[in-house]
Amino acid sequence: MAKINLDALISREDFEVEDNINSGTKKDRIAIEDIKADSFFFTNIRKPDFQRETNEWDKYKVCEFIKSFIEGDLIPAIILWRSTGGYLFVIDGSHRLSALSAWVNDDYGDGKISKLFYDGVIPDEQIKVAEETRKLINKTIGSYEDSRLALTHPDKVKLEVAKYAKNLAAVAIQLQWVEGDASKAESSFFKINQQAAPIDKTELKLLESRKKPNSIAARAIIRSGRGHKYWSSFSDEIQNQIQRIAKEINEILFEPKLHNTIKTLDIPMGGKLYSPQTLPLILDFVNIVNNIDFNNKGVNNDTTGEATIQFLKNVKKIAYKLNGNHPSSLGLHPIVYFYSKEGRHRTVSFLAIVDFVMELNKRNKVNDFIEVREKFEDFLLNNDYLIQQIYVKYRSVQKSYKYLSIFFLEMINNLKLEKTINDAIHYIISQNDFNYLNLRQINQENNSSAKDFDANKKSEIYIRSTLPNAPKCHICRGFIHRNSISIDHIQRKEDGGLATIDNGQLTHPYCNTGYKN
Repeated sequence: MAKINLDALISREDFEVEDNINSGTKKDRIAIEDIKADSFFFTNIRKPDFQRETNEWDKYKVCEFIKSFIEGDLIPAIILWRSTGGYLFVIDGSHRLSALSAWVNDDYGDGKISKLFYDGVIPDEQIKVAEETRKLINKTIGSYEDSRLALTHPDKVKLEVAKYAKNLAAVAIQLQWVEGDASKAESSFFKINQQAAPIDKTELKLLESRKKPNSIAARAIIRSGRGHKYWSSFSDEIQNQIQRIAKEINEILFEPKLHNTIKTLDIPMGGKLYSPQTLPLILDFVNIVNNIDFNNKGVNNDTTGEATIQFLKNVKKIAYKLNGNHPSSLGLHPIVYFYSKEGRHRTVSFLAIVDFVMELNKRNKVNDFIEVREKFEDFLLNNDYLIQQIYVKYRSVQKSYKYLSIFFLEMINNLKLEKTINDAIHYIISQNDFNYLNLRQINQENNSSAKDFDANKKSEIYIRSTLPNAPKCHICRGFIHRNSISIDHIQRKEDGGLATIDNGQLTHPYCNTGYKN
């Protein structure tokens, strides 16, 4: 079930370092009036800047919670901490407050507050989920505006809505307060959130290292430089650079958009932008490119933004090499390099290819790759099961991608010696590092008793039927993706070649401007 993005409804703010001296009496409950965007209470509500995105609830959970509140059911208390500056930080309960705010402000990720938060650019998928949520809530309990209307004109709304409107005068949510300084509040946040709904390992890593350049870079890339600005403490010039580079990387990775069933070969190399795998993929991508281990050893906080910009520039350089129309682009076709035969995006394949390309550059073997690229792509397409075996052997993306990269490099070396694909595979698995690989592919197709094609089978059928007819580079004979098309003069311009139809051919950018020259 698709999740609703309510991240814009409560702003983020950095914890203050001073001790909390606001020890006066604090309110012990809030009513619906306190949830209005212009109320004294809600205008001072903040999420800690390290809070994960408020996007874990689906439409049914949001609807059920709002209904429970209106009907006066028992709801867990909201836990807050008050800073010296007067902000009320949500230690626990941001989804609850955001759900009520969504109802009151008619903003389920697509309203006025969200549009302002995302600079007017909201993904189609987010808009679709928001519209579905609004439709469900309006049908089930009525809109907030309907409840307001019921106060003066009960005859103009449904009977159930009029009854709910009367309840709103009495219902409230209990508040609890954390006492102490910012460090106490932060400690309470992590303790409470790990108990109730454990934070994803990648998310936790980002929260704890939120001021480090790799974390800031990953956050900027996934939101294309929009949303909460984790880089807001930097100068305006630095902020603009971060946002511009992050947007460019995001487009290289995630354009065109990916749909559930593959019905086109024009797909992104990064997979679906808002999936649970996306944030780990981007953070690992940033770390691999910048030679950072997965424990962040030796990475200092970025106080100026300069380190973040350098990290982003390094990532952009490799992203250019993977795909796109930059002269350095190898134009790696996503279907061939980053997806399984069933059309599922593979994070391990993506990271392995990132490492593989970096190693080709380091060893000056990019042209070796170009010379055997057609065979290498044939190997990838027909030996999908070997990739899976390497992944299973090491049981995690972070442990297995490097071995997969090494396997790819060995394939290039062996194919360069003019071995056949089968001979190259047999030689590699005869070595100690890969002797666990089994060459007998297990066919699970016959194990299925289903009569209808699921999304994976539909995607596999489409890929199998259409990929053989996809355009290929006239220099390396590798598949060409729509994002990486270069038109080459067969007879060079310097040799007298003219811009005629007969003297033009499709190539990858690097094959045209790098390898050929």
